[in-house]
Amino acid sequence: MFKSALAIFTSLLFIHAGLAPAAAQTVNNAAKKAPAKKVVAKRPAAAVSRTVAKGSLNNREKLVRKVSVVKGKRHISYQRVSAAPSVPVVPPVMTAGDLAGLNLTPDPLALRSNVALVIDQASSQVLFEKNSSVALPIASVTKLMTALVVVEARLNMEETLTVTDDDVDREKHSSSRLRVGATLSRDDMLHIALMSSENRAASALGRNYPGGLPAFVAAMNAKARSLGMTDTRYVDSTGLSSQNVASARDLAKLVVAAYNYPIIRQYSTDPKYMVEPSGHAMQYNSSNRLTSNKEWDIGLQKTGFINEAGHCLVMYTRIEGRPIVMVFLDSKGRLSHVGDAARMRKWLVEDQPNNLTRVKMVRADEG
Repeated sequence: MFKSALAIFTSLLFIHAGLAPAAAQTVNNAAKKAPAKKVVAKRPAAAVSRTVAKGSLNNREKLVRKVSVVKGKRHISYQRVSAAPSVPVVPPVMTAGDLAGLNLTPDPLALRSNVALVIDQASSQVLFEKNSSVALPIASVTKLMTALVVVEARLNMEETLTVTDDDVDREKHSSSRLRVGATLSRDDMLHIALMSSENRAASALGRNYPGGLPAFVAAMNAKARSLGMTDTRYVDSTGLSSQNVASARDLAKLVVAAYNYPIIRQYSTDPKYMVEPSGHAMQYNSSNRLTSNKEWDIGLQKTGFINEAGHCLVMYTRIEGRPIVMVFLDSKGRLSHVGDAARMRKWLVEDQPNNLTRVKMVRADEG
């Protein structure tokens, strides 16, 4: 009896020992299968809204943080606003003079022009020069030769010329107040071409020359050769082409030659002029503000500008009673060529008075 009870007790012990490890293993497996619960820290509502707002911003918006106090409580909010568009950096336009390295040439007046030449016409004395023998694009200074060829051809100045599609600028796409179909006399075309640098007028002048524009350009180059302008070449009557080139020394010769004609002197220096293309009144103003400046005595002038040439100015003026020819090419800035002329005039009168005195003595000896 005792042995039977002992056997039953022993069996129960073995059964309990076998089940315990299995149960423990089952519990561990269940624990492995159940994902661990992730604890997430709560974020302030303002921070959450800021994150959401940032995620929805486009590349032209930015988030602005605003703090306000309402009933003693501080509130933070974020507002989307449009950001200013980025402006691309545009490199400066390099002129022909810059590409040739002329902008590295220093001068005592710190001129904005890469080229300058000042001559006393009475004595032919060079008072100032800077890169004066380099041929560069001359832009609308070309029109001074255009005027010289027209005047010397002795054409009928009252003949009516019509602006056509051939006069439209398709190289630089410059604007013009003369519409296709507008009509003006050759005299009026010359007037506004010189005074206001009207491109279509200058084109019409060349196109209506005997033989057309090719013959006119040939006459321009022939006249340049006859004046000894060895660094000069023309390809059109307007100056819109950068292939119209000349040196400052050549242009000084052109200024002196053109000054011999009263019509060129008058038309180039008029501050304003009224024309009536096809019967509609239209006022043109001078491209050179110095023509209306009472401090200047200008006998002839012409300005010019295209990107390759920079701002250009040639003048025949009187300073302290002396006839002075000024040439400024490849100047930087819309009014820089005018500023250089004023700086040069001040230098001649105040800083270099001996130059003008010496000129006066030369003229007295010659007389």
